[in-house]
Amino acid sequence: MCSFFYVKIDPMSKRNLYPRDYIESTYNIDFRKLYEEGYRGVIFDVDNTLVPHNAPADDRAKALFKELNDIGFKALLLSNNKEPRVKKFKEAVEYCTYIYKAKKPGKAGYEKAMAQMGTDVTNTIFVGDQILTDIWGANRAGIRSVMVKPVKKWHEEIQIILKRFLEAIILAGYQIYKLYGKNINKVPLK
Repeated sequence: MCSFFYVKIDPMSKRNLYPRDYIESTYNIDFRKLYEEGYRGVIFDVDNTLVPHNAPADDRAKALFKELNDIGFKALLLSNNKEPRVKKFKEAVEYCTYIYKAKKPGKAGYEKAMAQMGTDVTNTIFVGDQILTDIWGANRAGIRSVMVKPVKKWHEEIQIILKRFLEAIILAGYQIYKLYGKNINKVPLK
């Protein structure tokens, strides 16, 4: 007797890999407009989202976190890195908290981040540069996700470079989805 396994594939699961928007740079986002739309918390990845991989916080990153604070945002760095890397970056930009060894794309880090900021999925936005950790995790947690192009692509650890090839395939599907998808949520740009 033969038996067959039936696997139901949820069409929404494919969308979990697609960002709700994909833009050039973190620094192009108009956070003031996002605040006016009701957002109160911003979660950031660090490496290649704010600065090149393993680079210290630069003047642009410091100015961004001051601006976010002045607007009224709570900001948090959510990283899979070890504490020394994330803590040093946080100390340089000042106006945020952090979670290290976040185990992205697991949902727990994102949920802990919202709890720390006192926000929820309706008023939190996530900004990151990798689909398979950042975007997938944010989407699984129900947070609006914005993917940015890496600050300095191909100058990363080998496991990240390898993931970039798979991400290129996923992004090709995203380009088609963008044409027909109904959940593209454009982030306001400066």
